[in-house]
Amino acid sequence: MTTTEQRRTGADRLAHTITEVLAPPHLVIGLLVVVGAASHRSAVIGALWGLAAALFVGVLPYAGVLLAVRRGNLSSRNIPDRVHRLAPIILTAVSVAVGVTLLVLLGAPRDLVALVGAMLAGLAATGLVTTVWKISMHTAVAAGACVILALVFGPWLLLTLTLPIGVGWSRVRLHAHTLAQVIAGGVLGAAIA
Repeated sequence: MTTTEQRRTGADRLAHTITEVLAPPHLVIGLLVVVGAASHRSAVIGALWGLAAALFVGVLPYAGVLLAVRRGNLSSRNIPDRVHRLAPIILTAVSVAVGVTLLVLLGAPRDLVALVGAMLAGLAATGLVTTVWKISMHTAVAAGACVILALVFGPWLLLTLTLPIGVGWSRVRLHAHTLAQVIAGGVLGAAIA
């Protein structure tokens, strides 16, 4: 193997790792717990609220996708074929809507409820775009998470915008998206957040 082939292989492994570690469900679950902890006078109780939200926004939808992959209904948990994204998006939207309703009824912190509402709006927007074009949900979620972190903890966290840049690079490197698709995802995710 030549040095160039080794570099490509190394870069491809790095791109795959970034894509998997910073996948939308992982970011969403982590963000909900962190914002939950920050939105309540007791960080522990807030984090528990965040975990409750994460169940409906991240865990249940992701479990559904993994089950569909296991049964052979989807080729990958990243859902590379745009036409196969609609059913998981609709099921996720239903789960998120149920989750936000329960959060409101049970008296969850307002900032957490607002975040789940923003996530539902982001899901609706990317879902609409996905019906005609393969926008990058990976970069939409990564950019949205960075903006939320900056809104909750201060503008210095805009430095985390390197996150969606890395995610975007990984998606292009793996030939999962074009540069335009990752940029559009990043812009849409940040704008909705």
